[in-house]
Amino acid sequence: MKNTQISASKYRGRFAPSPTGVLHFGSLVAAVGSYLDAKSNHGDWLVRIEDLDWQREVPGAASEILRTLERLGMEWDGDVIYQSQRSETYQDALDALNRQGFIYPCVCSRKEIADSNRMSVGGPIYAGTCLKNPAPISRPHALRIRTSNDRIEFNDILQGSYSQKLKDEIGDFVLRRADGIYAYQLAVVVDDAEQNITHVVRGADLLNSTPRQIFLQQLLGYPTPQYLHLPVVTNEKGEKLSKQTSAAPIDLSNALMQLISALQFLGQNPSLEMSEGNISSFWQWAREHWQADQIPHS
Repeated sequence: MKNTQISASKYRGRFAPSPTGVLHFGSLVAAVGSYLDAKSNHGDWLVRIEDLDWQREVPGAASEILRTLERLGMEWDGDVIYQSQRSETYQDALDALNRQGFIYPCVCSRKEIADSNRMSVGGPIYAGTCLKNPAPISRPHALRIRTSNDRIEFNDILQGSYSQKLKDEIGDFVLRRADGIYAYQLAVVVDDAEQNITHVVRGADLLNSTPRQIFLQQLLGYPTPQYLHLPVVTNEKGEKLSKQTSAAPIDLSNALMQLISALQFLGQNPSLEMSEGNISSFWQWAREHWQADQIPHS
């Protein structure tokens, strides 16, 4: 399938945290990278709260994330979008895919799927059990999308060429879980299209998800943004910083040095004198000197 690449006169980027906890240094790097790439290109920077999975959401985390961004001097454009308020929009997209004949119910348990002898970097590859033997929809069921082995390929601004054959490497993936929660892959595609996002700057841990999202964009007739996948911050064990790996929250009492550290992690070279300035002067320098081609690949 051929990609329809977005062509727009104005850059529109976004930062889309999940409220599973407060911001840590890893999420700060993603925020700084997406913010600077947008602002250095005289574009808009939107904030979206990806709070679909209420079971993982920490009460008050969304508000705390927004307060932290404000205290860091990061100003977003337009209203903040909350995915939890957009279920009807996701269902409309799911219905459109169903009308094309791409959706089917799945009653397989996690254990049944995990017992599969086909594995990928993202976990077990679904064997298509319920596609071959249709499940009764009277039982609780997830909704999967039927994939193909047409190669999905794109050129990441930082990581270069990347491709997947979804059927062999990922399998038919879930768009709505059995508990009724819409999957990230569907929601992010619908939101990026509706918000006219032209550039997606995010962590390289999501590089593997991008072909699935491009596949959905193609089926739904959405344009494909430009992608730039940033290096992921890890701890001393090589694990991605997250709530699960006990990542420390951003120290707002020393906000300027946190921002400088994020800029250095992204391969930029702020002057030593910057630590003696303030957040306003930091952002002015960073916007004027941002060089995406200086970001390390990993």
